[in-house]
Amino acid sequence: MQKLTNKEEEIMHILWKLKKAFVKDIMEEITEEKPHYNTLSTIVRNLEEKGYVSYTAYGKTHQYFPIITIEKYRKKFMNTAIDTYFNSSYKNLVSFFAEEEKISADELREILALIEKKK
Repeated sequence: MQKLTNKEEEIMHILWKLKKAFVKDIMEEITEEKPHYNTLSTIVRNLEEKGYVSYTAYGKTHQYFPIITIEKYRKKFMNTAIDTYFNSSYKNLVSFFAEEEKISADELREILALIEKKK
């Protein structure tokens, strides 16, 4: 699975949300600075070449849809981030969020309960 650029990832989130979309539909969902139509079309074709999307052709028009699930992408992204930034340690990841006050003691207890329940 090739790494996505920030813009490609943004477009994938739109496609995951819409399930199927023409380039014009994707353009309507972009909230930040909208790219030129041809630029957006090129980004979507790049996603196709990378194996993230496919399409159904309607004459000269293409309706695109994701072929990689958000769950599969999330798993790859998270594993890469944990390996790269936390020395492959989930303990280091959780410690980071605790130190940044992004996770509470109650949330940690809930996570522990989930882990214990799976045993």
